[in-house]
Amino acid sequence: KDGSKKTLAFEQAIVATGSQPAMPKMFQIGDDRVMDSTGALELKDVPGKLLVIGGGYIGLEMGSVYAALGSEVTVVEMLDGLLPGADRDLVRPLQKQLEQQLHAILLKTKVLGLEARPEGILARLEGENAPAEALFDRVLISIGRRPNAANIGLENTKAQLDDKGFIKVNRKMQTDDPAIYAIGDVAGEPMLAHKATREAKVAVDVILGLPAEFDAQAIPAVVFTDPELAWCGLTEAQAKDRGLDVSVIRFPWAASGR
Repeated sequence: KDGSKKTLAFEQAIVATGSQPAMPKMFQIGDDRVMDSTGALELKDVPGKLLVIGGGYIGLEMGSVYAALGSEVTVVEMLDGLLPGADRDLVRPLQKQLEQQLHAILLKTKVLGLEARPEGILARLEGENAPAEALFDRVLISIGRRPNAANIGLENTKAQLDDKGFIKVNRKMQTDDPAIYAIGDVAGEPMLAHKATREAKVAVDVILGLPAEFDAQAIPAVVFTDPELAWCGLTEAQAKDRGLDVSVIRFPWAASGR
């Protein structure tokens, strides 16, 4: 802060700089009524009308929370289904429930632009069942997160980034620079805290000379909507895409005492 500089020497370093919400330039209109997930967690009031751009886990989690608090929530998603990374058998009952909780779910819909007005944020929409324009008290941008790999000096090392901006690592969490390791969101998807914790343990064990590598075959994931979804391993669609033989077994929840 005072302009002074310090140099630190190290034998090994672990990069754990995480990620941040993605905010495309077209939505950066200089108005705090347009917010990301961090801003949505810090709101001091409940907006009357909330537009959620993105039907992934962040948008649905935050949208369902604000709907429960009394907001009239509209979710806009470009694709033809919610939660693209989850199994369709899981999404179906959740979407049916969300259709009761939320004001509207607009699939195959694009947001062409946002405009700040004194009375609210005007959104211009394009989609099958979408109005051309709609006014909202607040807008939540939840179209994903991007890794914090820039402006930390990696360009001065042998460490490499992939085409999405993640730091490339091997199963020992080591970058292309043998002195530098990377863990967590900055080291690739899935962006989950428990995955980061496991990677951290692997990196430290390797640095200590212990035999360790990130060998997880199936990483559990949870979406904290109502109802909650959870899964582990490949989805049915992913397995079919890999050419695997798929057998589907279904258990009716009505038969579960839980």
